[in-house]
Amino acid sequence: MVIPCYKYGDYLRACVSSVLDNQPGVDVRVLIIDDASPDDSAEKARAVAAADPRVEVWVHETNRGHIATYNEGLLEWADGDYTVLLSADDLLTPGALTRAAAVLDANPDVGFVYGHPVHFTHPGPPPPARTGNGGHTIWPGHWWLQRRFREATGCITSPEVVVRTDLQRKVGGYDPELPAAGDIEMWMRLAAHADVGYVRADQAYYRLHGRNMSQTDHASYLNDLRERRAAYDAVLSKCAPLLPDADRLGAMVRRRLARYALWRAARAYDRGRTASVPEDELVAFAADCWPEYRALPEYRGLRLRKRIGPKVMPYLQPLVLTAVAAKGREWLWWQSWKRRGI
Repeated sequence: MVIPCYKYGDYLRACVSSVLDNQPGVDVRVLIIDDASPDDSAEKARAVAAADPRVEVWVHETNRGHIATYNEGLLEWADGDYTVLLSADDLLTPGALTRAAAVLDANPDVGFVYGHPVHFTHPGPPPPARTGNGGHTIWPGHWWLQRRFREATGCITSPEVVVRTDLQRKVGGYDPELPAAGDIEMWMRLAAHADVGYVRADQAYYRLHGRNMSQTDHASYLNDLRERRAAYDAVLSKCAPLLPDADRLGAMVRRRLARYALWRAARAYDRGRTASVPEDELVAFAADCWPEYRALPEYRGLRLRKRIGPKVMPYLQPLVLTAVAAKGREWLWWQSWKRRGI
C-alpha cells in the first residue's frame, strides 16, 4: 500500500486505519511518502508509523511532484503480490482488500481489480459502505480497453483499484507527460496486457474538499479533453504491438472527444453561460480531432442554438429536442456508470 501525502497530514490516521483494520485475511504493508509538505504532515506520518510496525515513512527533502512520488512507491518500494495507490485524503471500505485479493488470487490473468468509489464531502463522515456479497465480473482486457476508447472517459476514480505488482513493474509507472490524465492512461495500459476484474461492492471512499486536485471550471474542462486525447494517443503508441485495431480505436476516440467538445459548447447556450465557456476553442479542438465535425449531431445542435441566441435559448431549452436528448444522455450515462462501473 503506497500512500502519497502532500499537506494531507490531518487525514493520514484515518486513511491508514482503513487500510490496516477490517481487511481480514490480507497481510498489508504501508508506505507513506511525504512529498516535502511545508506543514507538519511528515511529523504526523511518523507518529502513525510509530504506532504500528507495518507502516513505513519516507520524507522527501524537496518536492518532487505527485507523478514522481507515485512511481517511487509503486516501482521502487512495492514488492508484495498486489499494490494499491491510495491518496492520504481517501479511505478504503471494510473488506475492500479482501474482496479484491480474492478475485486476483482466483484469476491469474486479471491484472487489476476495481469496484465502486463512494464520494463524500468533507468534513462529514462517509456513508455506510455497501460491502455485501455482490460477486464480481471479469472482462477481457481488450474488450474493456475498447470500451474506454468508445466512451473516451475514465470510469475509475483511483483509490478503488488493486493492481498485480508484477504487471505494474512490467508496464511501468505513471507517465510524467500526463500529470492530469496519467491514471486513465495507466488503467488502459494495464488492460492492454491483462484482463480486468470488477467487484460489485463499494471499494473505497473518495473525499471531496476544497483541496482536491481535480477541477471543474470550463477552462479545466477543455484542458481535460486535451489531456484525455494525449492519454489515448500514449496508449496507442506504447501498446501498438498489442493492438492490431489501433487505427480504428484512434478514430473512435477522436470522434467521441470531438462530440464532447461540441456538446460542451452547445450546452453553454442552454445554461446561459456563453460568456464563460470558450466556444471557439472547443470547436477548434473538435475540428482538430475530427475534421468532419460539421456532420456530427452536436455541431448541428450548436448551430441551432447560435441561431436562437444565448439570451433566448435558456428559456426555450425544454422545447429544443437536442437539449432534452443531451439531458437524457447525461442521466442514462451516469446511471449506467454507477450500476456497472464501466
